[in-house]
Amino acid sequence: MDNEVSFETSGKRESRYKAMREADLKALAISAIREHRRLLAADEAVYETWTLATANASTSRDVLKSLQDEYLDRQKKSEAQQEELSEIVDALGYVPDVPSENNE
Repeated sequence: MDNEVSFETSGKRESRYKAMREADLKALAISAIREHRRLLAADEAVYETWTLATANASTSRDVLKSLQDEYLDRQKKSEAQQEELSEIVDALGYVPDVPSENNE
């Protein structure tokens, strides 16, 4: 998804995704939604680890700082991925049904 680009026309951002066929766009949206779900689950695990470490008085400041930095870095990456997903869904015009990967 990183190789997709957007371009500006008369101050308005136009998505390259608009030129894609609906079937391809739907497949891309489903893939992006699944990736978003994976990122959220991983982010939640890091957050829980950070929270538990914070509650433990014996956890060193270095460990806490490292966990905090990892969580904040993950949040930035998730935000960028969410923006990409939003652009894909906007181009598609709807949010496709995406069963969990366990249900397939």
